[in-house]
Amino acid sequence: MKIVNLIFVCFVLLSCKQPDVNPTSTSSPSHLNQAISGLRFLALGDSYTIGQSVEEVDRWPNQLAKKLENFKIEVDEVDIIAQTGWTTSNLKNAVSVEKPDSNYDMVALLIGVNNQFQGRSIEEYSVEFEELLVTAIALAKGDKNRVFVVSIPDYGYTPFGAASQENISKALDKFNAVNEEITKRHKVDYHNITDISREGLDDPSLVASDKLHPSGQQYRQWVARFDADVASQIKKW
Repeated sequence: MKIVNLIFVCFVLLSCKQPDVNPTSTSSPSHLNQAISGLRFLALGDSYTIGQSVEEVDRWPNQLAKKLENFKIEVDEVDIIAQTGWTTSNLKNAVSVEKPDSNYDMVALLIGVNNQFQGRSIEEYSVEFEELLVTAIALAKGDKNRVFVVSIPDYGYTPFGAASQENISKALDKFNAVNEEITKRHKVDYHNITDISREGLDDPSLVASDKLHPSGQQYRQWVARFDADVASQIKKW
């Protein structure tokens, strides 16, 4: 009788379905591999965003939109609110006048070089940059995960600014410290490209023909630094 009972128990155990477990699987969540299309991208800024002295295709927002195709992300619309010479005050006023809708899938902010160039105070910049960042979040469907900030490049490393390079660099370091602190406090992605701009005197191909602004090649290096991070963030929405 004991042998019969033992055989019965073994039969029951063997017939039970075992869970399908694969502890060594390295596959990523399916949504991270899905193609995404129809995105709207708004870039806010100044001459660096509008791409002074380069063709439209070489502006960094346009280059980023193109590079995102490598990650199966299609940007259908790239809108730019930016002009050469704009300070944070100018950009704030322009956004108020243009009244962009609050349905952008992605919003970028790069502003501050003209605050420094015009001798505007760091305190004013701090207040107005934060206001612009809050506005950027509102324009990105109110979602901070759809926003990113790019640091201010250093024009001290161009033929135009070389004579005052040390003073320019020290000043811009302070402005970038402010915008980075505010950006991280709001838990928004921050991309530092300032070191790339500081190769401008050693590599003339990084400077546009006006001897002041970045070239399309420099913008290409910017985008190469953060395109994967931007794509990764988009895939998590």
